[in-house]
Amino acid sequence: MSVSLHEGTIAALKERTGRRGMSAYVEALIQRQLERERLRELIEDAEAEHGPVDPAAVEAKRALLRGDSGGSVHAA
Repeated sequence: MSVSLHEGTIAALKERTGRRGMSAYVEALIQRQLERERLRELIEDAEAEHGPVDPAAVEAKRALLRGDSGGSVHAA
C-alpha cells in the first residue's frame, strides 16, 4: 500500500511520533475516523427511523454526564 501526504503533514507527523511511531499513529487515526463514520451512520439510521434528535434532550443528557446539577433533566 502506498499513501501520499503533503510535506507539511509528514513533518508534523514525524514531530509527533518520531520515525518509528508513524505507522501506529496513522493506524490509530484511521481507526478513529472509521469509528466516527460508523457512529454517524448509526445516528443517521436512528434519525431516519425515529425522527431527529431533540437538542434539549441531548443537552440534558450531557449535563447529567458532566454532573451539572443546574441542567434540566426533565427534557431527557
